Amino acid sequence: MYAQSKIQSAFNKYSRVSSRSGYTGAQVARRILDRNGLYDVNIEHISGRLTDHYDPRSRVLRLSSTVYNGTSLASLGVAAHEVGHAIQHADGYSFLIFRNTIAPIAGFGARFVWILIIAGFAFSFPSLVSAGILLYLGVVLFQIITLPVEYNASKRALLQLETGSFLSQDELVPTKRVLDAAALTYVAATLTAIAQLLRLVALSRRRD
Repeated sequence: MYAQSKIQSAFNKYSRVSSRSGYTGAQVARRILDRNGLYDVNIEHISGRLTDHYDPRSRVLRLSSTVYNGTSLASLGVAAHEVGHAIQHADGYSFLIFRNTIAPIAGFGARFVWILIIAGFAFSFPSLVSAGILLYLGVVLFQIITLPVEYNASKRALLQLETGSFLSQDELVPTKRVLDAAALTYVAATLTAIAQLLRLVALSRRRD
């Protein structure tokens, strides 16, 4: 809750601060992609708020309205961050490749973990609980590996915004605050997942 509040607060605050360049998030994203030779990565508009993401399967950058059309520091920071993921993909960034590899396992685990655990406890079937915990371990691993991926994308974003002269030095500081606040949500999700895993292990041992 705190992390979500932090990103909402930072994004809302710096959504009201326009960049001096006057570029929109989509324009900055396109220019950074082209500067890095990623001409084949398309940019699409997506509905929702803070739903921005890079899809490595279709090599498409999807930006929400506030980011796509926005000229604020927050919009440019988020757009550049998502381009950072596209650059990671093109560079073969190892943590991103690993995360993409285990994503299907984590997705499968997230869907079935609680069914197995609840059934295991309800019917006193320890092997089902163990299988559920094993699946949840995949979810936790996905969360952990997401941290370096997200921090690295933000680092690349700030570098691109600076070297491309899209933002001035004094504009980079608040933009970094927005990206740091966004990263905090991933840290919170990871800590929550680890705590949940420990709780499940403790519960399973108590039932043994």
